[in-house]
Amino acid sequence: QVQLAESGGGLVPPGGSLTLSCAAPGFTLDYYAIGWFRQAPGKEREFVAAIRASGSITYADSVKGRFTISRDNAKNTVYLQMNSLKPEDTAVYYCAASYDSVWYTVTLRSTYGYWGQGTQVTVSS
Repeated sequence: QVQLAESGGGLVPPGGSLTLSCAAPGFTLDYYAIGWFRQAPGKEREFVAAIRASGSITYADSVKGRFTISRDNAKNTVYLQMNSLKPEDTAVYYCAASYDSVWYTVTLRSTYGYWGQGTQVTVSS
């Protein structure tokens, strides 16, 4: 059973930066694809970024060039560095894990069997 814990959310002004962490204490994430999703009030949960076990990375068009996903397998942690934040980035951010396979599409919520509880990111002046 993979337990994921997000941290690093908060309130930041437009143009600011935040780094989110997704940790899996006591569990090895080496063979897992990790995805970040977000859900704004009244909207569906949407894909943000994902990193495969191979290190292959995918971003949503809305965050390309602003967000960076990375992983540190030694720490069993995946990071989401968010720069040039916009008010429309305001949402609860979730990380999710799936034992990786070339047959899986990392942008789909249904790919992931394990989810964290989420961390709130608010971009406002």
